[in-house]
Order: sequence, then C-alpha cells, then structure tokens
Amino acid sequence: MKQNVIVFLPAHNEEDSIGQVIRKIPRHFHPGITVKVLVIDDGSRDRTVETAKKSGADYIHSFKNNRGLGAAVREGLRRSYQLGADISVMIDADNEYPADEIPEIIQPILMGEVDYTMGSRFLGTIKGMKLHRRLGNYFFTFLQSILLRRWIYDGQSGMRAFSKQAMEHAEIIHDYNYAQVLTLNLVRKGFRVKEIPITYQVRSKGQSFIKFKAYMTSVFPAMVQEMGKRHKKVTIDPIAHVFTEKTGY
Repeated sequence: MKQNVIVFLPAHNEEDSIGQVIRKIPRHFHPGITVKVLVIDDGSRDRTVETAKKSGADYIHSFKNNRGLGAAVREGLRRSYQLGADISVMIDADNEYPADEIPEIIQPILMGEVDYTMGSRFLGTIKGMKLHRRLGNYFFTFLQSILLRRWIYDGQSGMRAFSKQAMEHAEIIHDYNYAQVLTLNLVRKGFRVKEIPITYQVRSKGQSFIKFKAYMTSVFPAMVQEMGKRHKKVTIDPIAHVFTEKTGY
C-alpha cells in the first residue's frame, strides 16, 4: 500500500536556512512512500518563499501577515490533510532539527504502533543548547508530564509526525505557539505518542521568535485553557500497514 507523506515547514523570515532544510529532506528512502514538501510562510518579509521554491518545495501557502507559530502549524496540519497525506511531518525551517532523520520519525506510525511521534533532543543530543533554553524546556516538559501523568522528555520539540487521524483531530488553541497544547490535546483524546531520539544542532542563522515574557504570558494560559476543555476519546482506526521489519519499516 502506498503512503503519502507531506513534510511541512512553518517559516517566518528563514531565507538563510530553509533551502538547506528542504534539500536535506529524504524523498526516496522507500519505494512505497511518496514525499512532498509544504511550506507555510508566516508573513515573511525576506526571500523565504523564493528560496523555498528554488530548493524544491512542492506547495507553498502564505499568510499575508505574521500570525504566529501556532497558527502556522495549525495550517500545516490542515493543508496536509486536505492534500491527502497519510502521514504529515512538521520540522522547523531553522535547520536545528535533522531533516535526514525523518524516516526514523515516521517509522512507528508506518508500523501502526503509534499515531503521533516527537523528535526528542533529550533522548538524542542537546550539545550546544543554551542553558536558559534547556531550563525552560525542562520546566515546561515537566509540567506537561504532570498534567498527562506520563513522562515526556522533550515537550518543546520542533520535529513531529502525525497519522491522518491525528492530523484531522489535532487542535491548537492559540496562535503564538503549539508545542505544549498540541501534545496535551492529542494525548487526552487517546492518540498514542512516542518520542524518537534525534540529533540536535544549534541554530547558526536567523533569530528565534521566542521571547521569554511573551512565551510565559501566552503558553501558561493556553495550557490552562486546554486542560479545562473536555475531549471525547477518538476511536483509533488501525491502518492496514504493509511495511514490516523485514522491509525496514
């Protein structure tokens, strides 16, 4: 059975790095898998779109104005579903995450083991991560672990994969960010999650959108709002997987 994979990149003013990320995305790692690249341009004012097109992006969806990372990820999931993806992969456009490790990220979903995977820097490598970012990650990840009553190692990862059902039912309730509320939303709805070790590298170009005050005043209220919502458990429909360990998936 063929599997359509769409890799989407939320991007805001990432002309210096997005081309390298797109070129590193594996396109032909298994004959039964078709990989397409979707860029969600979050109101960039530089050459992000032009660079993405030249580097091989298959689809580009642009916001007229900058709406926020949460809005971009929400749109990436929606568009991936509309485009017929069986699996969607989100990866940041800043080249901090290993695009060449996408096959490892989607493998548990292809095998039917889980519905949602997160690339974990803390199970892989975090060399070079600044102390304040590491401490912030520890804090918010620990908070998610308490709320979900299960241990999570890297709740802020910018590399994730979703089954078709996870794409369809995922909700991101604020535009600023997505990381914490998305995991809370999917796990509380009954979707199976697994963390995959990945190789992390420090951003060398561009600037992070994260500002401490805005992050604290936006993320906390959103987490409270998400936990206050009542969700019905989603009935997970098992996919008829043809990929087995003998074939590598």
